[in-house]
Amino acid sequence: MNLTHKQIVELHGFNNLTKSLSFNMYDICYTRTTKEREAYLNYIDEVYNADRLTKILTHVTEIIGANILNVAKQDYIPQGASVTILVSEGPVDETPVEAFEESPGPIPGSVIAQLDKSHITVHTYPESHPDDGISTFRADVDVSTCGEISPLKALNYLIHSFETDVMTIDYKVRGFTRDVTGHKLFIDHDINSIQNYIPEEIQELYDMIDVNVYQENIFHTKCKLKQFDLNNYLFHHKKEELTAEEQAIITDRLKLEMDEIFYGKNIYDGVN
Repeated sequence: MNLTHKQIVELHGFNNLTKSLSFNMYDICYTRTTKEREAYLNYIDEVYNADRLTKILTHVTEIIGANILNVAKQDYIPQGASVTILVSEGPVDETPVEAFEESPGPIPGSVIAQLDKSHITVHTYPESHPDDGISTFRADVDVSTCGEISPLKALNYLIHSFETDVMTIDYKVRGFTRDVTGHKLFIDHDINSIQNYIPEEIQELYDMIDVNVYQENIFHTKCKLKQFDLNNYLFHHKKEELTAEEQAIITDRLKLEMDEIFYGKNIYDGVN
């Protein structure tokens, strides 16, 4: 049975390794009034409702070669949605070499894999600042697979499925499996960065930082859009409708929001 594209190792029974991908995306918007803020949150709830999210996760199951066992979905009041899909696939004779190569996955496609006891979930979190006009939308997607293939193959599709200003991506291989001699294997494929699964055209759009703990098979990548166009962040109006001073203030607020999310801390309080 293939464990990497470089070696063949015969396992004792099923591959019990669990690979977990956590994909967190943030969309940031400036809403000038309470009415605009409510309209933005309603727009997000409509675009990323439970039905739309179910379609996205269904494509993810196709990409990783899984079968859907059960779907649970919910639209919340006043906002937000969740979808959980339990997935499984029985043993296959051979997993393709492509399943172990560090390369972007399809948009979408399918990869044959051996999967069991696996799940895919998404939760959304629309929210807004109490008084400075900033509104944000966060979606958390978790893909956990038990078997040979990495859920990182679905990452390319997930990036294309959301409008993303900031992304944080975590990948962890947990547990162990055994070869026929009883020797434990704590990872079954080569990886040195999540970025290897992100296509070059996407990497060119983002500033990216890796924080990896190789000895623990923990990989973390965070990404922030390089280019900033104020018109992309104004809801229902254009920057030409604003004074130069208003444009500067709003730009500073938006960039501060993105920086704080990217670095995971409050840079400073009391910004105008």
